[in-house]
Amino acid sequence: MALKLVVSEVGKDFLIPVLDSVSFGVETGELVCLLGPNGCGKTTLLRIIGGLESPTRGRVLLDGNPVDLRRDRKIGVVFQEDRLLPWLTLRDNAALVLGPIGLDRSAREARAMEYLGLVGLRGFEHYYPGRVSGGMRQRAAIARALAIEPELLLMDEPFGALDAQNRRIMQAEIRRIWSETGRTILFITHSIEEAVDVGTALIMLSARPSRVRARVANDGRVARARLIDDLNAMIIEEVEKQERSGASRAAAGDPSAEGAC
Repeated sequence: MALKLVVSEVGKDFLIPVLDSVSFGVETGELVCLLGPNGCGKTTLLRIIGGLESPTRGRVLLDGNPVDLRRDRKIGVVFQEDRLLPWLTLRDNAALVLGPIGLDRSAREARAMEYLGLVGLRGFEHYYPGRVSGGMRQRAAIARALAIEPELLLMDEPFGALDAQNRRIMQAEIRRIWSETGRTILFITHSIEEAVDVGTALIMLSARPSRVRARVANDGRVARARLIDDLNAMIIEEVEKQERSGASRAAAGDPSAEGAC
């Protein structure tokens, strides 16, 4: 199967290096979960892949072309917060992103209704965000991202603010939506259990400055409990490595070591 997304030797430096050299590919139609220790740069990497931030080095290709949001709008993003406008209905929030791609009002409303129906919000299209639950707001945010019919959907811990029950419901929902739409999805999460339940493939980043530590096929060949244990062991190793590195730099008087763990 063809690669939809290629991340090639991507690095990002702030006051300290956050991403060292990250490389991986995502096939068309995959649902890939990105994992790693806290502070390893997962959200920074997602922003670079989405064209929202420039890398210090390396490149990102979508369908073989450099990502450039000024030229195309092939990427949808679901953030940690729903970012719905409170003065617009759920339908109008979902339709808002469709103006820049040239759809007229009736086409925008029809497309918004289609994707609100897909995420289970049919009948709530005229509700305002403040009148629905957090889970329903996040469904609306997913509908908004899908409404542009993106080649790639990026999801940055989209269920992190939900309670445990709604989180489990939305994990099942994203698998259903992925199955029905065939979209290519890159999904960031801190939860190993969520990654195992959602992803068809899992990418584990190392401690900062990050590289790809492992790519794991989540195809059922390894029992769920064993896979979770293996991934937890990787995370613990990376956290301990980061702590040792920060302690060594602090002992050497490196000011960048402050807060490095």
